[in-house]
Amino acid sequence: MWFLYFLSWISTVVQLCLIILAVAAGLYYLAELVEEFTTLTGKIIKALILMTLCIYGCLFLFEDLPLSLIIWGVASQVAHLFMLRTFPFFVLTSAPLVITVVLVFYNHYLAFNYFGSVYHPFSEVLAYFTLCLWIVPFAFFISLSANENILPTVSESKPIVSEDSDVVTNYFSRRSKRYGLLSFFNYAKESILPQGVKKKF
Repeated sequence: MWFLYFLSWISTVVQLCLIILAVAAGLYYLAELVEEFTTLTGKIIKALILMTLCIYGCLFLFEDLPLSLIIWGVASQVAHLFMLRTFPFFVLTSAPLVITVVLVFYNHYLAFNYFGSVYHPFSEVLAYFTLCLWIVPFAFFISLSANENILPTVSESKPIVSEDSDVVTNYFSRRSKRYGLLSFFNYAKESILPQGVKKKF
């Protein structure tokens, strides 16, 4: 009897490893798609924000949720719209990004307080968290690496040309410093997975 119990723990560990591998592969694929189709990604994120605003409107009309939960949720989506104006470029010290991060944490605090005191089925709680709190920040998180392969344009927030460098030199020097999600996965792939050796004949 103990051996089957032991096998169940080994099976659980193997399943967790496979789930983590599948999630990492999915994130890598999504990051590749975001880099390839940046304009389309911005449109999709805008559609997600508008969908979330519609969900908050329906929650206001048809459900008995506290008004503060809905107002701060709508404020968070408006902050997301302001952050989308500079997409795919993100400045960590910009007001929309800081306000968005603060509102994400505050909305989670309000949601945990409400759902901890009023009973709702787990599926409803998960639906609220997924569609109202997680989907838009997750889309922004995936698109962090979107500006790594974009050619320089006049819409950039900082001037490209300085006194001692031209556009091409500046672009390639900035490309060497990659900090997005896709560069993290590429680094993990190169450092963890074994590299094949090419045979010379």
